[in-house]
Amino acid sequence: PFFVNRGGLPVNEPTWERMWRHVGRIHPEGERVAQRIRGAADLPKIPIPSVPAFQPSTPIPERLEAVQRYIRELQYNHTGTQFFEIKKSRPLTGLMDLAKEMTKEALPIKCLEAVILGIYLTNNMTTLDRFPISFKTHFSGNYFRHIVLGVNFGGRYGALGISRREELMYKAPVFRTLSELIFDFEEAYRRCWHTLKKVKLGHCVSHDPHSVEQIEWKHSILDLDKLTREDFRKELERHARDMRLKIGKGTGPPSPTKDRKKDVSSPQRGQASPHRRNSRGDRRPSGEKKPADSKAMPDLNGYQIRV
Repeated sequence: PFFVNRGGLPVNEPTWERMWRHVGRIHPEGERVAQRIRGAADLPKIPIPSVPAFQPSTPIPERLEAVQRYIRELQYNHTGTQFFEIKKSRPLTGLMDLAKEMTKEALPIKCLEAVILGIYLTNNMTTLDRFPISFKTHFSGNYFRHIVLGVNFGGRYGALGISRREELMYKAPVFRTLSELIFDFEEAYRRCWHTLKKVKLGHCVSHDPHSVEQIEWKHSILDLDKLTREDFRKELERHARDMRLKIGKGTGPPSPTKDRKKDVSSPQRGQASPHRRNSRGDRRPSGEKKPADSKAMPDLNGYQIRV
């Protein structure tokens, strides 16, 4: 049933090609089976989850719950095939186009896709701050990685996302501090017999869906093997304070958008915006830091400026 979308229509060609290659590797008659499924007229129709729509008076916490229900209804992707290719270096506008495609295809997703979808579905909630939170854990000799979308509304922290484990995705915005939220995730991992090793925190994501800037995924990298418990808490609160200060300053000049870039065919290499220069330069050493590339520019592959 995952060779057609939930409306019974074939998925777009790139997605279909990826799934066909996967089936061909693990099934001797994969192509024939796929064609038989796609051509079947008696398959039951799978209901398509409805993208949540809100009244202006709907409180933000209720909107977040509706967004999380929608993400959950798409279901976790257990097939072993990645239906949507997500490059973290793409500009925000390209990732939002991909999120729109996710809502049309209504295919199962994984944690990174859920983060992009969560950003897309909360773009109109301008009083909500969104930032990525990545986890690296250790269990039974192996390392595992997970990511959620942290949210902050009215000074309370929470998270959106999807996981195989119920306790590792949605967190209602009830945590008074960022450290309380992260410690709650740590305790959830402990109940799953995982040991939390690293936490990577990004900065707030723009609400402008046409921004050509990148999401800052790793503003702070906290290595728990190199930090005491108290230092870990202090670094988390320092990151939260940095985000508040950046928001209070208006995050510098407005990010470039398609409409603002009418007279420029493409950004010139090396011309990082003031906001990105400041955000890179303001990074604090928190247990472990990767060297920043001052000449890094958004990956505009596949993106065209429309006027």
